[in-house]
Amino acid sequence: MHVRTQPIPLHLAGAPVAHPVERGERLVDRRIHDPAAERRALVAGLLSTPASIAPKYFYDALGSALFGAICALPEYYPTRTEAAIFEDARPEIVAAAGTGKQFVDLGAGDCRKAAGWMPTLAPSRYVAVDIAGDALARALMLLGFEYPDVDVCGVITDFTRGLDLRRDLAEGPTTFFYAGSSIGNFAPADAKAFLHAIRRHCGNDRDSGLLIGVDTKKDPRRLQAAYDDAAGVTAAFNRNALAHVNRVLGTRFAADAFAHVAFYNEALSRVEMHLEARIPQTVTIEGIARTFAAGERIHTENSYKYAPAEFTAMLQLAGFASVRCWQDAAGDFAVYYAA
Repeated sequence: MHVRTQPIPLHLAGAPVAHPVERGERLVDRRIHDPAAERRALVAGLLSTPASIAPKYFYDALGSALFGAICALPEYYPTRTEAAIFEDARPEIVAAAGTGKQFVDLGAGDCRKAAGWMPTLAPSRYVAVDIAGDALARALMLLGFEYPDVDVCGVITDFTRGLDLRRDLAEGPTTFFYAGSSIGNFAPADAKAFLHAIRRHCGNDRDSGLLIGVDTKKDPRRLQAAYDDAAGVTAAFNRNALAHVNRVLGTRFAADAFAHVAFYNEALSRVEMHLEARIPQTVTIEGIARTFAAGERIHTENSYKYAPAEFTAMLQLAGFASVRCWQDAAGDFAVYYAA
């Protein structure tokens, strides 16, 4: 459950060229600001049949807080299972990844997952990458105080539009870090393209690699429970996207008039989240009246699941030559280091 679903236009022609970087805590904004295009895309999704909302609209201030609460729910196993694998396999992961490298945290959020690796990976430089600039600035300030000997910096960017960090990486070996199974929010073809972009950033450096967490296929009932908890936190998270859309577009969606729907689509190996109209309702969207019939759905998220053999093959197709995998005893989650 995260925000990575848009197609990825790759624009990295050849191996990346590292640029000289200055040491010191800092934050650079690499976003391509086009509010009109963002608005058009949102409107087009809502007016389509079936309708859709990009998952990025989950993450206003309330949505981010709700997602934090979701990660602590008993039904939502990925966060704690990944953390347990990190703890149990830490010596082997450190041996595989190596120490003293540049550490690039993709989708850094509050930077706490990466902070757990600071003492053992001992990075020379930490680069946090996320779309939420204010949250990233706060997290980097705290991390800078906690690890004053590490060169800490941040890049604000929407890497679902294409990963290009060539201006922001220092020379030398790099460990890329992508935790939380956010790769599942990409469609498989886009996931492969994103992994290939990371591989291209590694260039010809055999000491560079990717440390990534990925959710696995399992009993559909457990998957559904993880995305439709008994307390209704995920339902509130899903409906909150409509409140965010109302602020962006000036629409009047009645969030409570939509039911949260989550299920595992076994044919496509993905959990789907939707908002289903409880009653017929008409919403004016950019001057156009859009009627949602009772039972009609707005698609808000996909989360793809992979068997270890499938994801290993995807990493290899993306250009990684060596792949190691660690799992919990139940096989609920997998962590990979690809070099």
